[in-house]
Amino acid sequence: MADDDEQAQRRTDWAEDRTIMANERTFSSWMGTGLGAIAVAIGLKAVFGAFEPTWAAKLVASIFLIVAIAIFWSARHQACKTFARLSERDIEATPARNYTLLASIMTFASVATGIILWSL
Repeated sequence: MADDDEQAQRRTDWAEDRTIMANERTFSSWMGTGLGAIAVAIGLKAVFGAFEPTWAAKLVASIFLIVAIAIFWSARHQACKTFARLSERDIEATPARNYTLLASIMTFASVATGIILWSL
């Protein structure tokens, strides 16, 4: 009976490890979604570059950049929340500070993109 309990605990531990890895993949997917929003912003500026008034095209592009930033920080929040609930066993999970670092870098890149778009 003790062997069955040990095997059940091992399966539970592995399930937590798989959940941690799934959390990392989900975070990565949301980062990709945010980058897609940045691409849409750049594409809008390229397509509607000659649009009058120019501020309207820039405003719509800026909305997509704001959405991208919201996606980055929402993904970070959810990843950190999930990571805090779980315990790693046989894997080495990405530290929560890496989620914050990546969200910060992507936010900086989004703001820089917005500045460039508005200066054109």
